[in-house]
Amino acid sequence: MSLTSDALPPRLVKPSIFLPTLMIIFGLVAIVLPVAASIGIARLVGWLMLFEGIVQAVHAFRSTGIGHATWKLLIAALYLLTAVYLLAHPILAVAVLTLVVSVFFFIQGMVDIIAYFFTRSTSGSQWMLLSGVVSIVLAVIIWRHWLSSSLWLVGAFVGISMLLAGTTRLMMALTVRRMLRESTGETFLRGRAA
Repeated sequence: MSLTSDALPPRLVKPSIFLPTLMIIFGLVAIVLPVAASIGIARLVGWLMLFEGIVQAVHAFRSTGIGHATWKLLIAALYLLTAVYLLAHPILAVAVLTLVVSVFFFIQGMVDIIAYFFTRSTSGSQWMLLSGVVSIVLAVIIWRHWLSSSLWLVGAFVGISMLLAGTTRLMMALTVRRMLRESTGETFLRGRAA
């Protein structure tokens, strides 16, 4: 059985190497400038929460029933107050984000390790296992050194995680491309031999 379908040309099923390469570049920038990356990430989260608060408020005014509208307005107010506080106090936001990043890395590591066990027969899946193990190690390091180094930790570790995730995705994309090229070459050779 061929990896590619007759309905889809191989160029349409090839995984992109652009996004993994972009992740690697952004990861390297975050590692080189960890404090700026930490504050940038905190500000991004603040702006995203502000946007979500506005969306929740608009949605609350479109809701029917006083109970639904009141609940949604309370949620919108919580988003908006948290966003304004985080944007006004980026250092505190970085400290809070450090704990959130620790939990995120732990969950990401567990998901990557579980995914590895489902795809371990696939070529290149060992990169997923490596990414998962490193993510869990990073989560433990962040948790243990939370207050003493939270200003640079988020930026540096997010950079490391992006670098590893980008490398993992790039290696897997290159493996799939190689397999597609070999499969297409074999089909071509079989067609010429017939």
